[in-house]
Amino acid sequence: MVHDAAVAKHNRLSKRHSGLREKCHTFFKRGILTKISSALVIIFILIAIFCPYLTPYTPYEQSLRNKLKPWSKEHWLGTDNLGRDVLTRVLYGARISIVTGVLSSLWAAVVGAALGLTAGYSRGFLGSFLMRLTDAHLSIPPLILVMVLAPIFGRTILGISIVIGISAIPSYVRMVYGQVLSLRENDYVTAASVIGQSNFKILLKHLLPNCIPVVIVMFTSNVSTAITIEANLAYIGIGIRPPTPAWGVMISEGYNYLVSYPHLAIAPGIMLMLLIISLNVVGDGIRDVIDPRLRGKL
Repeated sequence: MVHDAAVAKHNRLSKRHSGLREKCHTFFKRGILTKISSALVIIFILIAIFCPYLTPYTPYEQSLRNKLKPWSKEHWLGTDNLGRDVLTRVLYGARISIVTGVLSSLWAAVVGAALGLTAGYSRGFLGSFLMRLTDAHLSIPPLILVMVLAPIFGRTILGISIVIGISAIPSYVRMVYGQVLSLRENDYVTAASVIGQSNFKILLKHLLPNCIPVVIVMFTSNVSTAITIEANLAYIGIGIRPPTPAWGVMISEGYNYLVSYPHLAIAPGIMLMLLIISLNVVGDGIRDVIDPRLRGKL
């Protein structure tokens, strides 16, 4: 009996390792681009975490005597119009963008999934009302909605994250709603209802776990969209307030010196571009791993 249990455990571990290898193969099947993008995302995350230890300066430290200095050993990317170290502000900008993108996408996923579960499982006025409200929300362009709400919630990292999250909620509602509609008539959901389980328990135990994969896929793609919107808001002057080292703010400030000091705008612009492209490629890889329909499994 002990031998049989050991064999069964070995088989389970082998099956788990085989499944992990298959998922890794699926994720990296796009070739070198996926590997480079994954490495870049990890690097950006490490920069966001350890940026205070990567530079001797602070992003707000000014020195008007050293303003608009070219590249040097002391300032690898020079200084801006207030004498602040450009490299330091670029590194701290990674933290602003990643935190804003993750926060806004996370809370949009939580609220959107909850509303989608409720609307999909409800049969009556509540479900119809939530979906009509979602349709009305979808009719408003996200950027316009964010521009209107940004001054209301405040031009802070938290305020901008909430506003961007509001614009992303309907997409989660729609996705989860469709998933729940295809699941709620399954036998195991019907059986749970017949034996007297509450609607909340059915949603939490039986429907939510089956919706998590599609939410994860949407979350990974939504992070890059949120970062783009945050940069756009900062660039046009209604996003995160200066002197916060947001990349959009740096690009906007550097635009005035684009001819004489192009690195002021180009450096944060390149970082923003690399992060968004890398997140999109990694998101596509995660989608391939999670969604079996994309691999011909279903």
